[in-house]
Amino acid sequence: MPVASSTRMAAGTRTVPDSSTKFIEALPWLGGDGSDRAGSAERRAEQFCTANDGVLREIGVLAAPGRRNGKAGLNVTTSTRVGAVPLLSPVTGRPDFGLVVEPRFSWRSAGDMLAGTGFRILPEFLPLPDLPQSEQRVPPWVLSSVVLSRMQSLLHSLKRQFVMVEADLRTVRGHVDWDAYARLRFAIGRAADVPCRFPDLRDDSRLRSAIHWVVLRHREALLGQVCAGLVVRRLLELCEVLLVQLRGTTPRLPDRRTRNGWASVAINARVFREGIQALGWTVEERGLAGLSDLSGLAWRMDMEVFFEAWVEAIAEHASRRLGARFRCGRRNETRVPLDWEPASSGSQRSLIPDVVIERDDLVIVIDAKYKRHAEDIERLGWSSASDVLREQHRNDVLQALAYSTLFNSPRVVACLVYPATMERWRELPDHRRGAMRAKVRSGDRQVELALLPVPLSGDCEQLSSMLEPLFEAIGTDA
Repeated sequence: MPVASSTRMAAGTRTVPDSSTKFIEALPWLGGDGSDRAGSAERRAEQFCTANDGVLREIGVLAAPGRRNGKAGLNVTTSTRVGAVPLLSPVTGRPDFGLVVEPRFSWRSAGDMLAGTGFRILPEFLPLPDLPQSEQRVPPWVLSSVVLSRMQSLLHSLKRQFVMVEADLRTVRGHVDWDAYARLRFAIGRAADVPCRFPDLRDDSRLRSAIHWVVLRHREALLGQVCAGLVVRRLLELCEVLLVQLRGTTPRLPDRRTRNGWASVAINARVFREGIQALGWTVEERGLAGLSDLSGLAWRMDMEVFFEAWVEAIAEHASRRLGARFRCGRRNETRVPLDWEPASSGSQRSLIPDVVIERDDLVIVIDAKYKRHAEDIERLGWSSASDVLREQHRNDVLQALAYSTLFNSPRVVACLVYPATMERWRELPDHRRGAMRAKVRSGDRQVELALLPVPLSGDCEQLSSMLEPLFEAIGTDA
């Protein structure tokens, strides 16, 4: 039965920023029926929240029915996760709606940002139905970035295995087919060719062939997206690297039986499972340019983790420019264990700074925080900042100073890095002087605290110059 016009919903997708609370009026989005449209919208809002609670939690969203100015709606509270999920209709039970959570700090291009981090962090696709296809918010290269990253990891993790090989050898190996040798080799003057059957340690040739086919398929799709800029160029470079590693392997589309066999293998390795899944996406032609629409795929990404990766990329460029050693917490290179007494007691087991840059006379320890504190403190002033902001910032400072105690260098700089909008960044008179710095008395050592705003846009290598002032000591007594 067709749905009456009075009950038809304004299906579609709504957008909210991360780390915020937004009121979405129910009637324009979810619709209402009968004369009591406001009451009906309120009931639908309640049903909507109940039906979608689990899915919303996948991207760190809490939704609760409420009223504002006498109008029924939903209070949507977001976390630091961004992404997009389909939402069930309270009337049809189908995924007629969607919610997109966007970064509250605007960036010029998500692709340039992912490429700028060297694809350290990528969106995670969720096993959910597609969003309404009218919403085109995710560019086609996103799927390629995830698939190619998984193919690279899968290729590196392939284990060599023994397979039975039949070949003519000049030196006897394994089992020799003497009958074939006498009739088909020796009799026609090929006495040096001995037909042998033997076990040989080789890579999984079928899986390598499938990976080769996937890489070629995505390279073909990416060549049609070069207008997307840096991100596609970087992905094409990755394709060429993988193709060099796959040289000598014939690309082959795996049939369904082979793919099902891989999928049913009892291997717990996440790299293998995710690689086979990504291979299936490509075989099904999902999300490749010109073949189908990626816009409906559900995905998520944690902006706290992404911001740490962005700061890490900037710091790595700076360390190269300045000839310093670079370590990062993401790779577990900065972990310092805490020795509790007794060993079974205590709470946190280790300290893990996000980034450590070392020189013989200097250590810069960086802690990235996805918060507005740098802008808010400068705009409001410390005395006018809210109690909540001051308490959160005080905790951040204490954590950064705790990291400074881990190093026995003559000079240590504990640097808190906060995100900033590009508009605020452009207002700084000198990007190299964007860091606010203070001395901390600590015996014979010189300890400094720095507060550095970093935009979520721009060229990673150029932005690395803003870390250079941290290598310069404050005052004349350093």
